[in-house]
Parts: sequence; C-alpha cells; structure tokens
Amino acid sequence: MTHEARRVARAAARERTADARPLWRQRDFGFFWLAQTLSVLGDSFSLIALPLLVLQATGSVARMGLLTGVGGAAMVLAAVFAGVVVDRVDRRKLLIACDLVRMVLYGLVPLVWLAGPRLWLLYVVLPLCEAVGMLFAVGYVTVVRGLVGTGRITEANGRLNATAAAAGVLGPLGAGLVAAWAGPANAVAVDAASYAVSAACLLLVRLRERAGADRAPKDTSVWRDLRTGISYLVRHPVLRSLTGLLAVFSFLSLGINDLLIYHLKHDLGHDDGTVGTVLAVGAVGTITGALLVARLVRRLGFGPTWIGATAVCGLAFAGLGWARTVPAVAALSAVYLACVGVAGTCSMSLRQEITPEPLLGRVTSAHWTLQYSAAPVGAAVLTWAAERYGTAQVAALAGACCALVALAGLCTPIRGAGRT
Repeated sequence: MTHEARRVARAAARERTADARPLWRQRDFGFFWLAQTLSVLGDSFSLIALPLLVLQATGSVARMGLLTGVGGAAMVLAAVFAGVVVDRVDRRKLLIACDLVRMVLYGLVPLVWLAGPRLWLLYVVLPLCEAVGMLFAVGYVTVVRGLVGTGRITEANGRLNATAAAAGVLGPLGAGLVAAWAGPANAVAVDAASYAVSAACLLLVRLRERAGADRAPKDTSVWRDLRTGISYLVRHPVLRSLTGLLAVFSFLSLGINDLLIYHLKHDLGHDDGTVGTVLAVGAVGTITGALLVARLVRRLGFGPTWIGATAVCGLAFAGLGWARTVPAVAALSAVYLACVGVAGTCSMSLRQEITPEPLLGRVTSAHWTLQYSAAPVGAAVLTWAAERYGTAQVAALAGACCALVALAGLCTPIRGAGRT
C-alpha cells in the first residue's frame, strides 16, 4: 500500500470513528463548536451596536439600511472568490486568519470613537469585515463534513446553530445593556475580543487531512474554478431552484433587522436595552428551530420542511410592523427566526451532503454569491420605504412576498426533495 493510500485509509478510519461517537465527545468538533459559538456571540453584539451607532449619530433608518447594503455588497463580492480560496488553501489557517483580521478591524471602532463619532469608519470596517466573514463562512461550511462525516451533517449543523443561537440570546441582550450603559462603541469592543478567543480555540482543532483528490487543482484559472461551481449549481435541479428562490427571499429580508430596530425605537419609542431584549427573545426561536430541524427533515423530508418554514417566515415578517407591543414584536421575531433557522440549516445541510468534496467550497461560494447578489439593494430599498411609508405597510408587503416564495417552491423539484 502506498503512502498516499495509507493516509487516505487513516482519514477514512478517523471519519468512521467520529461517526460512532456522540458529537459532544468529539474533541475537535467540540473546540470548533466553541469557536463558532464565540464568533456568533461577538457578531450579535455588532448586529445591535453598529445600527445603533448610525441611529445615534443620524437618527435615520435609511442610513442604517445604506450601511447594511454596503456591507452586503462587500459580502457578495467576496463570495465570488471565497470558494476558490477555500478549496485551494489550508482551511484551518484560513479560519484563524479571518478571526484575527476581524478582531483588529472591529477593535478600531471603539478606539476611534473615543475622539467622537466617525461614520466613515463604519463604511470602511463593516464591508471589510463582511468580506472576511464570507471567507470564514464558506470555510466553516466545508469543514463540518470533515469533522463529523456525511451522515451526521444535519445533526451537527443543528447543534452548531442551536448553540450559536444561544449565544445570540446573550449577545443582543448584552449588547443592548452595554450600549445603554457605556455606549454602542464599547459593545463593538466585545465583538473584537470574541474573535481573539475564537482564534485561540481554532488553534486546538485538528481537521481531517484532505487527500489530493479532495483538493481543487491549483493549476487551473480562477475564472474556470468560478464557472465550475456555478455549473454544478445550474445542472442540479434542486440546488438550482433553491438558489433562485433564496435570492428573492434574501432581497426581501436582508434589511429586517434594521426594520425591527427602527420599529422599536422610532415607532414604539423604546430604548437600546429593549432592542437587545427583543432580539435576545427572538434568538430563542433560532435555538428551537435548530434543535428541531434534524427531526423535521427525518419525518417530512427536505422539501416540505423548507417550504413550510419559509412560508411561516413570511407570515411572521408580515405581522412585525403591525405589532404595537414589545411582547408581540418579540414573539413574532422568535417565530420568524425559528423558521429561518429550520430553512437555513436544512438547505445548507443538503448542499453539504450532495456536493462532492473537491467542489464544496466553490459550490457554496457560487450559491451565496447568487443568493445575496441583489440583497444589499433590497435592504436599502426596504429601509428607505419604511422611513417614507411606514414600517407596517412595508413589512406586510415584504412578508407576503416571502410567503409567495414558499408557494413557488411547490412548483419546483424542491417539493419532492428528500421526502421519506
């Protein structure tokens, strides 16, 4: 047996062993799990703090939406090349580098803010962090299968998303309290610190060594690699339909966080602490959805689970703008995020399960590029319309269109995908 064959056999044996053990007993998955949770904890601080910084300085939801749109555009641009990078480099080193870069960039915000508000800095830092975050996200998706094996991807994603959502409960609540007590800039500092700890955890993770056949060829051109990922998506009927429908859904919903914050502060007159509390309650919904998704997919199949969850997302979104009390807003937010968690986890898991290992980074990158290509424009339009016409009318229209996206799925191969 050749050295390469022995290495592949050892890697396969490690994967089979990992499959037989509970996820919480797998050392490498455990450290990866902790790193991802800490990263999301920090992200949830910035999710609140950056819009609050803009609102504090300008009072404009349209400016909040513009920042979200600029960040989204950078994410889309990075997604074009992220898969090519991830399939060619050491994925563990890439994830660590992404954490360290975001630590430095977000750390600049509270330092510069000591001299007073500098909105231009947010329009520099957020796009760069979103671009680096996209590299991390694509790398993260490709790593999961190597850690737990193909048969447990949905379970692993559910666990990762559940604990990330638990961090999301503490994050918005903590961010709201820190912002109310010490200012939003200091909440961004917490995000920077979380990336440092996440990078330290990733240093302890040992990833399954990829055989030569599992790596993208380095002698091909970047543009050929990009076309390869897109070509696989286009040829696969379920992934093709899913990508198209998610592109419409993302266009309609990317700005929902800005809309929710504006509704609570402007329409209902509540403070930063209330915003954090509502988003923390909403994150409980994400935990619930993430814990239920594996069971739902086993019982119903992928298609019915994704379509049903997306339809309920639309209905909850439509009701958000009409809710006039904090408990009602929090409850609808929890329902929306629970269904987003279910739909997002099962769609990501399907893509991981059916995509060949050498193509996984490029296919993931192509999928997210197409899914989010128009979303930044949607966020800007949504928040502009809310400021001009009111959140109730805009949320109702956008939510109804999201529900129609789910109904459109009934006319595609998604309907019968994964049915048991």
